[in-house]
Amino acid sequence: MTERACDRCVTRTWLVGRLAAHLEHARGRLEQVLGLDEDELIESTGGQARLCLRRELAAIDVSEVRARSLAAGLETICRCDPDYPPALRALATPPAVLHVAGGLRRLLELGGRDPVSIVGSRRGSDYGLGVARSLGHGLAVAGVPVISGMALGIDSAAHAGALEAAGPTVAVLPGSADRPYPAAKRALYRRIVAGGAAVSELAPGTSVWRWMFLARNRIIAALAAMTVVVEAGERSGAMVTARLAREIGRPVGAVPGRVTTPQAAGVKLAGPGERRQPPAELRALLQAITAGHETAAALARAGFTPDQSLAALAALELGGFVRRGAGGRFSVVP
Repeated sequence: MTERACDRCVTRTWLVGRLAAHLEHARGRLEQVLGLDEDELIESTGGQARLCLRRELAAIDVSEVRARSLAAGLETICRCDPDYPPALRALATPPAVLHVAGGLRRLLELGGRDPVSIVGSRRGSDYGLGVARSLGHGLAVAGVPVISGMALGIDSAAHAGALEAAGPTVAVLPGSADRPYPAAKRALYRRIVAGGAAVSELAPGTSVWRWMFLARNRIIAALAAMTVVVEAGERSGAMVTARLAREIGRPVGAVPGRVTTPQAAGVKLAGPGERRQPPAELRALLQAITAGHETAAALARAGFTPDQSLAALAALELGGFVRRGAGGRFSVVP
């Protein structure tokens, strides 16, 4: 098992877990609170337990904390490590330590392949669930890893679609990476870990609180090269993920929803204005398609490698910039 977390980052992670119940009261300012150093974090959220927490922090046995992660079958890497996923450094408060089930090396390799996150409602309609599954499947076929939160509804459907295509998928969990959440998705969790990875910033044994879902959303947004929203309420966690993705400069796509369903309310907010302005790294490919290089083979002849074009074509299609036609030909959406 690989253990690549320094003492300070392990200690920081222990403290966040120890303050889990206290942080529940700071959900409205979570991003700011997570940016505090250890002393400030205790002072800001510890309440009457501040003195006790400082004593515990001074006496912490880092080797014991590490041993719990290893016993849970988790590999770790901290933000001080040069191989820490560079995508996460776009966050103002990147996780101090990533705990990984399924293999750290696998996670790092998948993170370098421009993964796409698919997020949405826990109460997805049959239409939304089918679209999420289809998107997950299509991305996997194109060699693009799928990231989501393994929640009920849209998230789980996206993971399942990728797995049906024998593609790797990454689940970012609100609680510990060694335990499926929700527990009802334990079979899906086992399939994800077998070929992909489950990730969390929290150490094993940490209880799940509501603030952890918000914290988890920022990791999904940052790990992905693009986020796609499939059915989401206006104030849903999926919309938080979309907002965070925009804030760090990642493209956000939205699947058109049925106008009469409440699950489409957030999608209407996520989509407008995003699909008409492709990110800079996709513009050259879009220009090549406009110039008549309409197939993967034609794009290869124009100098785009298969790995580059498959992932970028999927991103352009999900973003609504191009559509796929007969014979695998792509055309630019007016």
